[in-house]
Amino acid sequence: MATENPRRWWALLVLATAQFMVIMDTSIIGVALPEMQRQLGFTPGGLQWVFNAYVIAFGGLLLLGGRLSDLLGARKVFTTGWIILIAGSVLAAAASTAWVEVLGRAVQGVGGALIAPAAMTLLMMLFGHNQKELGKAMALYGAAAPAGGTAGVFLGGVITEYLSWPWVFIVYIPIGLATLAATGLLPAVKGRRGSVDVVGAISVTAGLALVVYAIVAENLIAGAAGAALLVLFLIVQRMVREPLMPLSIWRTPGLATANLAMALLGAAWIPMWYFLNLYLQQILGYGAFASGAALLPMTVAVMIFMIGITARLLGRFGAKPLIVLGLAVLAAGVAGLSFARPDGTFVADVLPASLIAAVGMSLAYIPAMMSAMSGAKPEEAGLASGIVNTTYQVGSAVGLAVMTAVATSRAELIDGFQGAFIGAAVVAGLGALLSVVFMRGRQRRQEKVLV
Repeated sequence: MATENPRRWWALLVLATAQFMVIMDTSIIGVALPEMQRQLGFTPGGLQWVFNAYVIAFGGLLLLGGRLSDLLGARKVFTTGWIILIAGSVLAAAASTAWVEVLGRAVQGVGGALIAPAAMTLLMMLFGHNQKELGKAMALYGAAAPAGGTAGVFLGGVITEYLSWPWVFIVYIPIGLATLAATGLLPAVKGRRGSVDVVGAISVTAGLALVVYAIVAENLIAGAAGAALLVLFLIVQRMVREPLMPLSIWRTPGLATANLAMALLGAAWIPMWYFLNLYLQQILGYGAFASGAALLPMTVAVMIFMIGITARLLGRFGAKPLIVLGLAVLAAGVAGLSFARPDGTFVADVLPASLIAAVGMSLAYIPAMMSAMSGAKPEEAGLASGIVNTTYQVGSAVGLAVMTAVATSRAELIDGFQGAFIGAAVVAGLGALLSVVFMRGRQRRQEKVLV
């Protein structure tokens, strides 16, 4: 029988910090992009790769990160990921040309792809023996993700306004070194014998990268090539002895429907956050610092609900009702933002709707994650984590690309923002409807966390 780790809550702090930093890395550079464009010589079309290089490397390699976590041991992979993330941060901060900056961001993404699934595996090892504690731990860990995304905007604004753009990367170095120093708090989980599916890793990573590139660049040839590589990946998974993603894992109760919910959650939440930031700066005229500060109420709401409320509701009602309700509330909040006026105010046009959206995100995120993870075998925990994180990242990238196309098709800037909010609300509403139709009630007892 498993014994409790006396340092498990300190270890959770290390894991939550890692989750916070990995997700913050996708958002902290947002307000620094114009200055980076001027100093590094990015073209208007090339500037997007400061963001996309990280997302593609992160999302494309998460499955490999999950597999390596299972084979080599989660703590070892977690530590390696932080070393790579720090190296990428140094490279990105020191870049004097555009291509070096993009390379540094890609290296950061590789590090994040190792950290995220290893952290989830370690969390399950620390708290999986006690369902009551697992619910609380998941609430704290889950709150770190949206908090990191929103805090990144705020910190990016502070750093850009009062320091300079390289500091959005330099900030990772001391935090990363402190995290490495604290890895002794984490359990030394042994790996197991096995091989890495190299062909599968290359095909799924390159396939996802090409699909994301195709959406961003509106390139049909790249899209077709990416789709072909993803088909090749599925074929390879059936043929090799130790596949990167055994297709049998999709028979795990709740995995497929929970991943669908996570994809649509990301496809609604990330575009909402992105265009809300643009509305604050380009329509209401907020500066970088003020725009980041305006997003703090959402962060506080997310953390309060995830830590204090969602886990308790999950224990009482199970995953499905919260996923459905959360996506529906998110849809309502984002739809409310579509009424934002060109001469609007933060208090009237942004604050109420954004808080409603934050409540929806808080209600859906942890139950969807728990539903995806709860049925997996212990030896497949890293793989399940890699799949669900990949799904969220890919959903976010696709949703943002689609809503950007919607926004740029409108003649007026405010009309474009309103159209993007409507589109994101439709995606969240569709997620709620599909969850009602396809998700079972309480698939396994593990989903009903007693808190």
